Amino acid sequence: MTPAELSCTVARAVRRAVDEGALSVPVPERVRVERPRPGGRGDYSTSAALQLAGPAGMAPRAVAEALRQRIAGTRGIERVEITGPGFLNFTLVPDGSGTVVRTVLAEGARYGTGSSGTEPHPATAPAGTGGPARGTSATAADHPRLDAARWGALFGGAGAGLLVRRESNPLFRVQYAHARSRALLRNARDLGFRAAYGTEYDAACERDREAAALVAALADYPAAVESATGPGPRETPRTAPASFGAGHRIARQLVVVADAFLAFHIGVLPVGDEKPSAAHRSRLALTEAAGTVLAGGLSLLGISAPEHI
Repeated sequence: MTPAELSCTVARAVRRAVDEGALSVPVPERVRVERPRPGGRGDYSTSAALQLAGPAGMAPRAVAEALRQRIAGTRGIERVEITGPGFLNFTLVPDGSGTVVRTVLAEGARYGTGSSGTEPHPATAPAGTGGPARGTSATAADHPRLDAARWGALFGGAGAGLLVRRESNPLFRVQYAHARSRALLRNARDLGFRAAYGTEYDAACERDREAAALVAALADYPAAVESATGPGPRETPRTAPASFGAGHRIARQLVVVADAFLAFHIGVLPVGDEKPSAAHRSRLALTEAAGTVLAGGLSLLGISAPEHI
């Protein structure tokens, strides 16, 4: 179960509680779920019960219990717990890393947008960033300056320092990680093998700290997109551009994905006389998935995803 699916599950529980008379509140359009803070329980948590308690005229823990009863037993959720003043904490049924990887590769740049047939639309630069007006094309020489201006605007700062190619520059790390993923795919083709995620790699991925961290970062990406672009019902794709007031959430998650990939990518290709194995093909599939998410996220922000750096 993805964070977006979990959010929908909680929202449905609220609606069911309202329909059954257990709660008298407006049903929220979106329920935010996030990773528990340090020391928290489970895989994800939500403060929905605390937010609904006032309108419902009930204690937060009573609201949480009403929701817990209607969420417990949902497929993909192993355990629902109430902690603190009324937080709901969810432990998900372990799902093989291959599910995330195959979903990313199947959906491509649409992954995380809720779209089934359109590519994400790039955001336009905010006023004052010096980008060409919408509808005009930028030259290749313009891209670094425009990218830096757009990335800097997400965090309310100048983009000049983002032009420097150095490890401390988050924009450079994201674009470099994308370019590196594409280079590995080209190198693999030269070696005569392609990406193919095998089911036997799931267990190995769980033991590989770097691979597991990258899969987790990819799994969390849809929630970042939803928080930036707004909720979207299953029948309505969230393909609206990320606003520059909330696009920083996508940018921060792209940095998480990039850093996880850069820690993982060593060893994707065979070394020396080593022949490509099923593990190499699986790691290459994870590499392709990371590059796909990085390209899609940069597109949503109106920032270029270079193939070469």
